[in-house]
Amino acid sequence: MIATPPHRRAVLAAVLIAGAFAIAGCTPHRPPPPSRSFAGLPVSGTLADARAAGFVHCVSDPISMRCRRSGVTIAGQGPYEAAVDLVGSDGNGGFDLLTLWSDHGEMAILDAGDALERRGWRSCITGHDDVGDQQVYTHPHVPLIASMDISYYAHRRLRLIPMAANFKRPC
Repeated sequence: MIATPPHRRAVLAAVLIAGAFAIAGCTPHRPPPPSRSFAGLPVSGTLADARAAGFVHCVSDPISMRCRRSGVTIAGQGPYEAAVDLVGSDGNGGFDLLTLWSDHGEMAILDAGDALERRGWRSCITGHDDVGDQQVYTHPHVPLIASMDISYYAHRRLRLIPMAANFKRPC
């Protein structure tokens, strides 16, 4: 009998589990998070919440669904592309963040961050020694964070994420 190295067994197990999900049509299940919005945009909720807000262009795979909308504005800036990523191939688990980006260049989404700061949001950069990967915006009266990719090589996105009750604001 030929022994299979441990790393190959792990890869084989992962492939078999993924295949089982696809074959059985299984999809992750969880109750959707509470419906929350900011500036007229959904930041958490159900598939029905997303569709009601115009996120109607949806694609799915065996474990998730992404619904998109074009022409979104935030803090008077845009238009941006936006998406919510739902749990489950049918979106039954809802979504818990909103992602915005611009197809008009990496710098365009920075305008949204500047506009948030003009409206009283504070920002800080995560990472160490002036090398960060996210610029995080918070406002003392808004129960969400806005997190922007700042890595030079990343496609810049702004994610709006509801805060958990015990979340410690980074800035």
